[in-house]
Amino acid sequence: MTRGRARAARWVRLGLLVLFVVVFLIPVYVLLVTSFKPLSEADPGQAWNLPKVWTVEAWRVAWEKLEPGILNSFLLAIPGSLLSAALGSMNGYVLSKWRFPGADVVFTLFLFGMFIPYQGVMIPLVQLMVNLGDWFNLDLYGGIPGLTLAHVVYGIPICTLIFRNYYVTIPDELIEASRVDGAGMLRTFWSIVLPVSGPAFAVVIIWQFTSMWNDFLFAVFLTGPTSWPATVMLNNIAGAQTVPYSQQMAAAILASIPTMVVYVLLGRFFMRGLMAGALKG
Repeated sequence: MTRGRARAARWVRLGLLVLFVVVFLIPVYVLLVTSFKPLSEADPGQAWNLPKVWTVEAWRVAWEKLEPGILNSFLLAIPGSLLSAALGSMNGYVLSKWRFPGADVVFTLFLFGMFIPYQGVMIPLVQLMVNLGDWFNLDLYGGIPGLTLAHVVYGIPICTLIFRNYYVTIPDELIEASRVDGAGMLRTFWSIVLPVSGPAFAVVIIWQFTSMWNDFLFAVFLTGPTSWPATVMLNNIAGAQTVPYSQQMAAAILASIPTMVVYVLLGRFFMRGLMAGALKG
């Protein structure tokens, strides 16, 4: 009897999981079938219907319109996420293993940066970018470098928190042993800490890559038309008289592929790195 109940409970859980998967995939189904429809069939009233005529014309047009934005998004997200991970790793190491007077205060101040909304820094951020460009003779405002800098600085608090919580799980005895052997701060970081930081790097890279790739607000007011990333160009795919739903659906899928690939490649490290330090830190 107990075995029968356990089997029934297992089937109920499996049924619920299948139901949740189906509900989750409904928007994906609508995206896919609409993207393969000609413009004459692509309207909300026929969203559930399969195409009567299958065509990839919407994908061709969407790629032509979105290609410059996708390239700009890669130029933003790849170096930005790697730089954020490097800075967060060094900050987390110092705040967790190489303590100094006032370290807890500094860490608390870092955390305050996580709660500053984008809208609250728009005007001073633009002014700062313009001034930095004038002072150092750099083209920061209106281009990808300035947008990357803004995201890297804005992401330092969350990156520092993730690395700091991960590094508290590393035994202090390893750090003390390296000091006894004569290793300094940088040598200990490079030889002891960095080789075991893979899960934390995976979390930060996923987090920052997704944040930068999906950004719209910073991209709108910090870049110009030639530097717009994919999200801004995706928003601009619209017709004058009719809405090209098939092109918009195809463009939405194209714009989402890179983040899905990142999650597939690094996702197995995500929860491990995110939960590190939850019980100890």
